Amino acid sequence: MTTADPGVHAQPTTTSRREWPWARLVLAEVLKLRRRYGLMAFAALLTVVPMLIGYSVTAFLHATDAAHHGPGGGIDNLAGSLDVLQTLGSVAALLIGATLGAGDLGAGVFRELVVTGRSRIALYTARIPAGLAVLMAFVIAAFLIAAVGSVAFAGSLASPSLALLARCFGWITVTTITSLALGIGVASLVGSRSTSIGILLAWQLALSHLLLAFSFLGVTREALLPAATARLAPTALNLDPPITISLAAAACTITIWTLTALALGGWRTATRDA
Repeated sequence: MTTADPGVHAQPTTTSRREWPWARLVLAEVLKLRRRYGLMAFAALLTVVPMLIGYSVTAFLHATDAAHHGPGGGIDNLAGSLDVLQTLGSVAALLIGATLGAGDLGAGVFRELVVTGRSRIALYTARIPAGLAVLMAFVIAAFLIAAVGSVAFAGSLASPSLALLARCFGWITVTTITSLALGIGVASLVGSRSTSIGILLAWQLALSHLLLAFSFLGVTREALLPAATARLAPTALNLDPPITISLAAAACTITIWTLTALALGGWRTATRDA
């Protein structure tokens, strides 16, 4: 007769609890975002709803008055819809990022999280995949609507190929993820969600584009993020970039902006008084 060692059966549970604390932090951040119903609704209004309205209206107009309104799909309509999506999707990304970056401070729970012994860096880095998961749910849904609409309603117009759609998705993904990183980093650095949103929206939608229009700035304009993300747009969409910039310079600019924002946010989170 043998006796089972109870410690053998208890060890996997203890080990699993020690191996996945960061994953639980990520899930907790996702849950915090999902419970912000106003933010989720606004993110949908900025991404999914415009695509639904745009293709529904153009398809309806073509069906009711084909003589005056062309097909609702095709590459040209895809270009217009994705131009809107990358702009509004970036705004949604900034809002989600700023909420993640300063949400705990605004709710007054940052100190409670720190005093429990959780790593500040773990708390900070958990926000990144959580934001990606929530943001990409909206972006992917919106992109699929645009992609399906551009093919289904193309009619006599040229419809986009799978290769073109893949390049378009890569462009939209990089643009929105970069905005998310800016939102998380700046909000973590500033410590205020509303202030961060105001600064980021003013920069993203106005000031950076104003600087791009100043030709006397010359090559220094290549360091501006909108110029870099616009360079990634497929040429088949015929979207005029604000300035001419090489692909290598665009990749370098995007990488520097993303890593700098995240690094500054992580540094401030690690040194902030609890």
